[in-house]
Amino acid sequence: MTKRLTEVARKAGVSEATVSRVLNGRGGVSEATRTAVLTALDVLGYERPTKLRGERARLVGLVLPELQNPIFPALAEVVTGSLAQRGFTPALCARTIGGVPESDYVEMLLDHQVSGVIFAGGSYALADASHEHYRRLTDRGLPVVLVNAGVDELGFPRVSTDDAVAVEQAYGHLRSLGHERIGMVLGPEDHVPSRRKLDAMARAAGWTEGTGHVERSSFSMEGARVAATKLVERGVTGIICASDVLALGTIRAARRLGRAVPADVSVVGFDDSAFMTCTDPPLTTVRQPIETMGQAAVDLLVTQIEGAGVLHDELLFEPELVVRGSTAPAPGR
Repeated sequence: MTKRLTEVARKAGVSEATVSRVLNGRGGVSEATRTAVLTALDVLGYERPTKLRGERARLVGLVLPELQNPIFPALAEVVTGSLAQRGFTPALCARTIGGVPESDYVEMLLDHQVSGVIFAGGSYALADASHEHYRRLTDRGLPVVLVNAGVDELGFPRVSTDDAVAVEQAYGHLRSLGHERIGMVLGPEDHVPSRRKLDAMARAAGWTEGTGHVERSSFSMEGARVAATKLVERGVTGIICASDVLALGTIRAARRLGRAVPADVSVVGFDDSAFMTCTDPPLTTVRQPIETMGQAAVDLLVTQIEGAGVLHDELLFEPELVVRGSTAPAPGR
C-alpha cells in the first residue's frame, strides 16, 4: 500500500496524504486534484477502490494497428497532444504481429474506466472481421470515434479521408502524363477504404466487373512487391497504391524486374507519411490531412464525453496530391 501511495502521489504531483484522502473518499481535496489522482491510479494500472469504480477516468484510449508505418505515429502525435490540451490523459495501444489483439485492448481500456476510445486502422475497416468487441463499447455507452472508413452498421462517428477524391487526383495525374495502362495495389478485398478506392477507380477509368488491373496485398512492402510484380509483368506503366508502404514495395518490384522508376513505371502512394521526400526517388503521393483529421476526431470524442449530441455521420476530408519524383511521362511520350 505504501508503495502504491508513493507511486500515485509522484505521478499526480501531490502528497501521499492527498492520495490517501482521495482513495478514502474524504473531503478537503479540489476536483482537479481528485481527478489527477484517479487518472494516475488508472495509468499506473492500480484498481480503484470499489466505491470509486463507477466513475470514469479522464483517460482516453488510442488504438493503432502498428507503429512501423509512419502515418500512425504522426496521427498519435496529433491526437495525444490535442487530448492533453483538453485535460485528458491518452493511453496508447499499438498492436503488433503475434501481440495483443484489438479485442484484448478494448477489455483493458474498459477495465480502466476510460472516458472514450479513438480507433485508427482497426478491425472495423475489415468487413469480414469480428466486430463483437466494438459492440461491447456500444453496450456500455462509451464514446468512440473511428479514423478512416469502417463498416456502416457499427454506427460510430467517423473521420475519413475522401478515398474517391484521392483516386481521382492520382488517376488524373497519371493520365495527364500519358499513361493508359494504369493499375492498383490495394489492401485485402474486405478492406473498406480499398473498396472505396477501387469503386472510384472503376468510375474514373470506366472499368466494368472483371476488367482493370488490380492486385491485393497485405499492408507490407513484401506483400506489395508480389502484387506489383504481376502488374508490371502485364505491361502496366502507372500504379496507384493504397498506402506509401505499398508504393515503396511496388518500386522495389519494378526494379527487381529491371524497370526504372519513373522512366518505365510511375508509382503513386497514399498517406504522405514521414520521409517520403527522402526515398529514391522521392514519392509522389496523395496526402492525408492527418493534423486536421486528428483534431476533428478528438473534438468529436470530447463532444460525446461532455454529453452533447453528436451526429453519427462520416466527416470526409479532402486529400492533396503531392507530385515528386516517382511519376513521369509514360514510356514513349
